Amino acid sequence: MEGFIAIFSEVEDPRAENAWHNLLDVIFIALAATVCGAENCSDMADFGTAKEPLLRRILPLEHGIPSHDTFSRVFRFLDPVQFEAAFRRFIAAFARSKQLSGVVAIDGKAVRGAYQRGKRSTPLHLVNVWGASERLALAQYTAPHRDEVAGTLAVLKLLSLKGCIVTADALHCHRKMAQAVLDSGADYVLALKENQSALFADAVTTIEAATPRDERQREPETAHGRTEQRSAVVVHDAMLAKKHNFPAIRAIARVTCARRVEGKPDDIIVRYFLLSCVLSATRLLDVVRQHWTIENQLHWVLDVVFHEDAARNRKDHGPQNLAVLRKLALNTLRAHPDKAALRRKVKRAGWDDTFLLSILAHLR
Repeated sequence: MEGFIAIFSEVEDPRAENAWHNLLDVIFIALAATVCGAENCSDMADFGTAKEPLLRRILPLEHGIPSHDTFSRVFRFLDPVQFEAAFRRFIAAFARSKQLSGVVAIDGKAVRGAYQRGKRSTPLHLVNVWGASERLALAQYTAPHRDEVAGTLAVLKLLSLKGCIVTADALHCHRKMAQAVLDSGADYVLALKENQSALFADAVTTIEAATPRDERQREPETAHGRTEQRSAVVVHDAMLAKKHNFPAIRAIARVTCARRVEGKPDDIIVRYFLLSCVLSATRLLDVVRQHWTIENQLHWVLDVVFHEDAARNRKDHGPQNLAVLRKLALNTLRAHPDKAALRRKVKRAGWDDTFLLSILAHLR
């Protein structure tokens, strides 16, 4: 509990000074409830009532369990900038103990249920930063006016990623992004498409003409009813950086994926990348593969296990703050050494008080 207090004590209470329930108690109960599968503020209040004897072993609870209205008011009016900063402090403390390194993937995600009445086409849009090697959500930033590029540049200014490789899709293949990654202490592997027409054309031509070059082809992999074979080519090139005024290009690469599904024509996907560091073709295949874990180990889990897309919290700052809470719950569950699937961990935490306490013990 001391670690939790140290992390969140700097978050200002948005309520009046005579509020009955301590802010840290409200956040702690909400987090424990989310770990056990709570999806909204009513669930949090029900969890608190059901687990009151257990919670009193940890919290003073002078005025009992907060009501669902209290949870709602707190998360609606809590400053999301301060709450996101507290989340980053939690991750920074964890990173110091685990020596954060490897691939850091950045991608946007819409919280599709979080829209105001009459604005279904403009739900809340978040930029998520994902530590692929550690399987941890590292940061969240609300994209201003749903501008994912601006949100990405802003969140990179808040992070220290020394020794990491930052990956992003072609939307982020531009000079400001490359420089922001370098300023954070990291290197980049950025997907390159024809939206950068001149640079794309030069990269394709250079790779096709280059000799020698580093090439690697993986053995076919079969899963989910399809067979895929990936190959990569990496070419050292520092001239494109000067020609196109693009920061620190050291190499360019091509990754080809041949996909075969029985009864369908073969599908060949070719992708190009800019690299600020020289990677072997083998390492590049690993980096590109790890980038996609932001989709299936973060975004998919948030939607399927925590039902984020179905959440209808939409007033004030509620959607942003509850999105942070879900990521904090996800990281807490992942930090626990039990090897069971997340869905099973969530259910067991709700059923088994001893197991829940062992999960919350990782909040240090």
